[in-house]
Amino acid sequence: MKNNVIEVKNVFKYYGEVLAVDGITLTVQKGETLGLIGHNGAGKSTLFKMMLGLIPPTSGEIYINGTPVHGSAFRELRRSIGYLPENVVFYDNLTGLETLQFFAALKGCERDTCLPLLEKVGLAHAAYRRVDGYSKGMRQRLGFAQALLGKPRLLFLDEPTTGLDPEAIREFYSILHDLNAQGVTVVITSHILSEIQERVQRLAVLKSGKLHASGTVQELRESVNLPLIINIKHRCASDLLRQALQGVVLEALIIGDHTATLHCHRSYKMEVVRRLGALGDALEDVVVKEPTLEDVFLGYAG
Repeated sequence: MKNNVIEVKNVFKYYGEVLAVDGITLTVQKGETLGLIGHNGAGKSTLFKMMLGLIPPTSGEIYINGTPVHGSAFRELRRSIGYLPENVVFYDNLTGLETLQFFAALKGCERDTCLPLLEKVGLAHAAYRRVDGYSKGMRQRLGFAQALLGKPRLLFLDEPTTGLDPEAIREFYSILHDLNAQGVTVVITSHILSEIQERVQRLAVLKSGKLHASGTVQELRESVNLPLIINIKHRCASDLLRQALQGVVLEALIIGDHTATLHCHRSYKMEVVRRLGALGDALEDVVVKEPTLEDVFLGYAG
């Protein structure tokens, strides 16, 4: 498809006898943020490095904007790709601005774009400070600025929010949102699943080198078929509550003096809500909790 920026076709990667990536086929569309999740050793970093052209696949094909990830054509295309590795390493004796100017020279970018980039990621105040005085979060911001050099159309971000405080994480995803709106494609890995579940368009779950599942968070929730949790605040007798729910298949029902918790299959959600609504003023509040991305991931990984 013409909107596919990344196409991974039946890719295998062996390290000796160890199979790190096992027949993965995957596409990423223009302007999409894809979250790549999996246990340590699931093959995420290996897949990243193959898509970047840093290591070759044992077999299979990878295309970026229709260009095979090898040869002179891809070396030129790589200028339009930004990459933030999981472990960022800089020269400690350089300032933040000097560091960014160094990477700009390597990438063939204009030096006058460096200071505005530092401002964009919240490092303008530390532009002239040596990097050896930077905190972990500041180094991460500097790494993100480096990945944004040259206005890349494709970003690979490996655990990009490590060391960032909540405000910085919000700012980071705000920048990604704006980039998506401009047609920039993003592939991101994160171990903080609660952080990315509402901030990516699609997820790919890797397990033991295989692509175990892919889709939106809601599609993955539905395919794992985990129960919903419904928390209730009430002021009615427990028998009345049980009677209201009689005949509905529930996986669990725990009733307290003024609260209750029930677990049910999502196909019964609206029926449960309808019956609870019939209790009228005896019902104070109802909160429906969808399975979190962590629940979904553990459901696949189990």
